[in-house]
Parts: sequence; C-alpha cells; structure tokens
Amino acid sequence: MKAIKKLAILAAVALCAVSARPCSRVVFRGDSTDIVMVGRTLDWRTPIPTNIYVMPRGMQRQSMPDGPRYEWVSKYASVVAVGYDGGVTEGMNECGLVMNGLFCRGSEYKMAVEGSDTKVMSLAVIVSYFIENFATVDEVETWLRDNEFGINGKTFDGGTTSLLHWALTDRTGKTLIMEYQGGHLNLYASPDYQVLTNNPPFPDMLAISAYWNDEVGGMNMLPGTVRSSDRFARASYFIHHQPSVGVDSEQAYTQLASLMDNVSVPAGYEIPGQPNLSMTQWRSISDLGGLRYYFKFADALGTFYIDLNHLLLNQGAPVLKLDTADHAGFFGCVNDRLKRSEPFKPMW
Repeated sequence: MKAIKKLAILAAVALCAVSARPCSRVVFRGDSTDIVMVGRTLDWRTPIPTNIYVMPRGMQRQSMPDGPRYEWVSKYASVVAVGYDGGVTEGMNECGLVMNGLFCRGSEYKMAVEGSDTKVMSLAVIVSYFIENFATVDEVETWLRDNEFGINGKTFDGGTTSLLHWALTDRTGKTLIMEYQGGHLNLYASPDYQVLTNNPPFPDMLAISAYWNDEVGGMNMLPGTVRSSDRFARASYFIHHQPSVGVDSEQAYTQLASLMDNVSVPAGYEIPGQPNLSMTQWRSISDLGGLRYYFKFADALGTFYIDLNHLLLNQGAPVLKLDTADHAGFFGCVNDRLKRSEPFKPMW
C-alpha cells in the first residue's frame, strides 16, 4: 500500500509538471488573531495590466448583465485588484475577509442550462460578490452549501480559458478553498490550510506536500523548481518553520514577504516550449487585522500600500482608483494617489 501511495503521489507530480501555471498563496498566522496576513503572487506569460479600486458600501451590483443573476447592494467596502480593468483578481473587505483567485487548469465549472432559472455568476465579479456580502469564512461556507450557481467567463490573453480556484481567509486565520471538479464545487475549510498554488487538485497537493515534508523531511531536501507542487511543498514547509509567537505586524509582514520571494518566479525566466511556467508579475500582501493592502510590481523598486482605515468607505462615498500604468514611483502609503473614478466595467 505504501508503494501504491508513493506511485500516486509521483503521478500527481507528473501531472502538475505538465499543466501548472504559477501563482502562489500563503497565510501567515500569528499567536494573536490581530496578526493574520495573506500573501499572493500573480505569475503569467504575458503582462496583465492591473489597477486597484476602492469600492464603498451601498453600491448596486449584479453578477451578470441579464438573465438569471444575483443582484445585491454591497454591505461591505473593499479594495480590489482588477486585471485588464475588467475582472477582479483578488480583494479584501473592511471586515478583513480576503479572497484570491488562482489559475487551476483542471477546473470544470457548473454550467447553467440555457432556459433554466439557475443564477449565473461572472468570473469578473465573483470575488466582489463574496467580499461585498460576507464578513467571515463560515458565512461564505454556509451560503455556498445552500446555493448553486452557474459560472460564466470570457477568454483572455489570445483565447486562454479562465480556469480558477479560490481561497478565502478571515481574521480568525481560517481558510476556505473553493475548487470545481466535474461541475461540482468542493469546499475545504480549516485554519491549517495555509497554502494554495495551482494543479493538481487540493487533496492531491496535500499528499505531495506531506511526502516532501514528512517522509523526505523538509530540512533535508525540498523541491526547487517553479512548478506548482514544488512551490506548494516549499511554502508549506517554510510557513511552519517561521517564528509566530509574539510576532508583531511588521515582523509578520517581513517574514511573509521573504517567503513569497522564495516561491516567486524570477523576472525574465522561461522554459523553452513551456510558456505556462512564467515570471511573477506582482506580489500582494493583505493585512487582515491592520486593513492594509500591500502591492509590489516585479519591475519596480518600491512596495506600496492602501490603508482602508483612512479612507471614506460609507454609502455615497466615491469609487477610488489607483491607475498603475506609471507605477515606478509608488512607495509607501498611496492613499493620496487614489482618484475618483467610475466603477470598472466587468468583462461579462
């Protein structure tokens, strides 16, 4: 049985080597619930222009332009990263709930049958739906277990299908992973689920990580490539071997930032014939207790952040936008660079 288990792990590793497209997510949990941070890298073969929006409470929203859909008034304000100015990649709300979408090639969404009354959720706003309506992971999980919806999304980058899985983390440090397989939504919830990358499916990834960290022993050897399973194993080892007791927010940030560097793909790196293994374009860190959203582009020297504590977030406040087209000089708090804006137009 042990040999069969190892063969299954190696088969999953081989699958991952063929299909993975890098993105990594790691949760740092201190011994105080005030210290919970989520780090994320976005890695892709071509540039994904990303602007940042601050969305106030009380906005009229919808999940699709027509047909069976969700309509809501935003309960919570949020800061969101928007790719191509048309789709939310990740975001954090004022309650400290963070949601990130990562590429997952094996995803098979539930599709709404034409003519049915099944509501449809666009990939462009699915992150917004959850962070604008819920404060905790438990609230999201309860809603998901009682509601089914279809997924709709446009292709991008010359025809690439948007295949994703998602992770949410709240101020308690608990994480919920949403992963579709064969049209069925699988949910995995635990404070111990601190790492997410790409393929293979999450349970298989846990088995691969356990092999490296428990059987091989992380201090003896860790896989070093940019492939999804290797990044998962390294992140899982290091996040459990960093100090956490008594760590303040500044220490937590620097420790998590260094770990995210470890699982990033160097600028300019590529493997001939494998454009799916691509450089890290940007890195973010969400401070759930401090309500700061940190961001760093790979081609810039500085890290900058948006501080939600010092912005007007009430109903009637304007939408604010940080245009990152000229981000070379961004450093430190950039609240003063935010400009009044129309909401982004979703790529339905």
